[in-house]
Amino acid sequence: MNSLVAVGACYLDTILTVSHYPTEDSKLRASTLSHRRGGNVPNTLEVLQKLLLLQPAPSPPPPLYLLSVLPSSHSPASQQIASSLAGPNVSLAHCLHREAFTQAPSSYVIRSQSNDSRTIVNYNELPEMTVEEFVGVARELEGKARVYHFEGRNPDVTRECIVHLRQTYPDVKVSVEIEKPGRMGLGILAKMSDVAFFSQGWVEDSSGYKTPQSCLRHHCITSAATHMFCTWGDKGAYGIAKGLIEAHSDAWKPEGGEVKVVDTIGAGDTFIAGVLYAIFFSGEDWELQRIMDFANELAGRKVHQAGFEGLAERVADWL
Repeated sequence: MNSLVAVGACYLDTILTVSHYPTEDSKLRASTLSHRRGGNVPNTLEVLQKLLLLQPAPSPPPPLYLLSVLPSSHSPASQQIASSLAGPNVSLAHCLHREAFTQAPSSYVIRSQSNDSRTIVNYNELPEMTVEEFVGVARELEGKARVYHFEGRNPDVTRECIVHLRQTYPDVKVSVEIEKPGRMGLGILAKMSDVAFFSQGWVEDSSGYKTPQSCLRHHCITSAATHMFCTWGDKGAYGIAKGLIEAHSDAWKPEGGEVKVVDTIGAGDTFIAGVLYAIFFSGEDWELQRIMDFANELAGRKVHQAGFEGLAERVADWL
């Protein structure tokens, strides 16, 4: 049975919806205010666990482990995060609690209705995970964890973590998200992975890549990865598999319905959840185009709704 460890930051988000982005030193009334648990890998875990719970199988769904740095285990913030991921197959037992801190990393999101833009301001005072801490958790999960998915957060630490996995647990599969533009060292992580996800922002910011296809082709040739993907907003997503098999999937739209963007927050994380499910948990050998179409529809449906509730059920026919 495959099990997955998701390594990355966990945030508490405050989201303000406004008619337009405010100018500097001005005042603007928000139309809505919402709070939710955020973070790339927790979002991916939330969607993935819902997909796994729909599988028609007699045995319990495979376990999913979150490895995040969190504030004190007794803090309201940690309790809120735990309740947001409550489920029979999600474990937070291996998260790293900084007992001297009470506040979780926070994101303040200004969402503009005029052009569907998101402006995000982050705050995080928690000390980052060290390589030594990761090694300790990997030892605790020896024999249980089959897949590690990393948010490309701290390239130097992540690289050492992947090296440790390759040397100590050679059968473990590694997935990496390459998202943040301008963050040096992320490209090398893709070359060390089995599955890699590139964001449009990172590709456009990286010199030498004119298109998502050129980025994927270069990294596929120079790495051992079996699958690589790049999401490209309303242009859909691109993928490549070993042997230079390429695929593209248009952005999903409701059949005969109006295209209305409701909430783009977490769409990329949802796409990743779809791919991870297809490759590691479907129980079948999906072709690249099928993986792309499934993940793209899942992410597209996310854009047309707020949050993740009911999302998996809407793609149940794929499972």
